[in-house]
Amino acid sequence: MGKWVRRFWVAGLAVFTPVLLACSAGQASKGFISPRLMPAYIPLSQSYDVVFSRWGAAMTVAPNVAVTNDPNLTLIQPGRVLARSRNYDLLFFRTDLPLVPLMAKARVGDAVIAYGQGRNADLREASGEVVALDEYVERRCPDCPAQRALVFRADAGAGFSGGPVVDAKTGAVLGITFGYLDGDGGRRMYAYGIDLVIDEMHRLLDRAAMR
Repeated sequence: MGKWVRRFWVAGLAVFTPVLLACSAGQASKGFISPRLMPAYIPLSQSYDVVFSRWGAAMTVAPNVAVTNDPNLTLIQPGRVLARSRNYDLLFFRTDLPLVPLMAKARVGDAVIAYGQGRNADLREASGEVVALDEYVERRCPDCPAQRALVFRADAGAGFSGGPVVDAKTGAVLGITFGYLDGDGGRRMYAYGIDLVIDEMHRLLDRAAMR
């Protein structure tokens, strides 16, 4: 189990590292399935020079609070960072966006769409299906809680880190993508369920407010 999980994290980190002339993952999106997603979605990108770039995404999860993956820290203005999770691959930051999308719990078999960014700053999407709930992957530190992931099959990848995975029928946000693993059955995408994301946000921000 340890080797399998380690391979997952190596693959997951490939989502976040600088990419040299890489092709964008997923396919070009024709737009969000729900109009409530548009004002809550935040594209992230950073260009080093003409060939090196990084891109990712974020999502508003509370009025003026957005979430992305922690390796996207360099894509966020330093003064806007509110909290970085030690337990999960999550970072919360201040945004001027007050609107929050519809949220819901995922179920195995749900048709989903993941959204992310392409290398040309274009919106990308990848359709798939939820295949597992609360799948465990390696802890981030020895005394951290186990990582619980929502797993869906989809051809997403670079640029989808920190982006939302939504119900393909309702547009409700089900989770926040943080990694992927390639195997014999194709690519498995990993996301934190939205309940876990919201709980971690309250744990970190409520504690900070009490100081």
